[in-house]
Amino acid sequence: MAPSNEPRHSLVPEFLYSSPSSSKSLFHLSKLMKKNHGLSPTTSSSSSVAPGRSFMIPSPNEKIELFSPRFYAACGIGGALCTGPTHMGVTPLDVVKCNMQIDAAKYKSTTSGFGVIVREQGVKGLFRGWAPTLVGYSAQGACKYGFYEFFKKYYSDIAGPEYAAKYKTLIYLAGSASAEVIADAALCPMEAVKVRVQTQPGFARGLADGLPKIVRAEGVPGLYKGLVPLWGRQIPYTMMKFASFENIVEMVYKHIIPTPKEQCSSGVQLGVSFAGGYVAGIFCALISHPADNLVSFLNNAKGATVGDAVKNLGLWGLFTRGLPLRIVMIGTLTGAQWGIYDSFKVFVGLPTSGGAPIPAATVAANA
Repeated sequence: MAPSNEPRHSLVPEFLYSSPSSSKSLFHLSKLMKKNHGLSPTTSSSSSVAPGRSFMIPSPNEKIELFSPRFYAACGIGGALCTGPTHMGVTPLDVVKCNMQIDAAKYKSTTSGFGVIVREQGVKGLFRGWAPTLVGYSAQGACKYGFYEFFKKYYSDIAGPEYAAKYKTLIYLAGSASAEVIADAALCPMEAVKVRVQTQPGFARGLADGLPKIVRAEGVPGLYKGLVPLWGRQIPYTMMKFASFENIVEMVYKHIIPTPKEQCSSGVQLGVSFAGGYVAGIFCALISHPADNLVSFLNNAKGATVGDAVKNLGLWGLFTRGLPLRIVMIGTLTGAQWGIYDSFKVFVGLPTSGGAPIPAATVAANA
């Protein structure tokens, strides 16, 4: 059968796998951002680069239509890039936090916690669990950001332009909650491995031996026993993360920056994304911390229940143990994630997040 001459359209934007010789390099990002300081959803034509071997990530040479399959795929890729590496980067903080949650008598404070781990396990002990962290949170980020954009548009269309604009915060909350249900199913197995590796020295070296060890001992359900507490931690966290970010960015452009968003430079817009993400991260840490303590306790203690966790930690400990460290960690993480995510969106020719009408209102205004 003769091959078809019709072009095939991938869900993945073609610049992610096209030849660097036909596209602009990553080093031209600043030039692209200056061209698109209005952050148009379409991309400019490619310019040539010098031939030869170079370390480059090609930039786009095709348009990405808003709310198309390619758009959601690009958002998913951006979510993976901003979530997995940032969580891996704060692995030492996460190791100390998890151990403080499990054994407060031994790990009395952040400073002493670092000291105990380095003294007993060496510096490498601070990086235990980096592999399941990277894999798990990359998968979670892809689902979280990609499905959030999908559900936000979906619920806006159901509500209609008038109610979508009037109840936009409810749509942000519903869209982010729906996305996180899916994202946590992707994260849960890696979270189970990560907690065991970080809090039980000698259990496993990392992902390669930790994952099969849990499966052999507890079966596949052992990887998901923390799913409900994970939902309890992550769904409120993500609802706060997206809804507060969207509203904070809107307020910044409305009350602090006198220039309309579309007239601001890309540098200003990315700065707003980072600042809005950092503040949103503080709120996220506060609302999700009790469930975070539960997840750490349940994944560490075989056969433990939520009642056991509350009895062991106490109500006050459930809300406060490891909280200052988590505020610093989550604030930094969330700010960095929004900065990286929106930088990727600018790179592929999409608008930055927040500070604009939600999809249904936008579509109605342009109809």
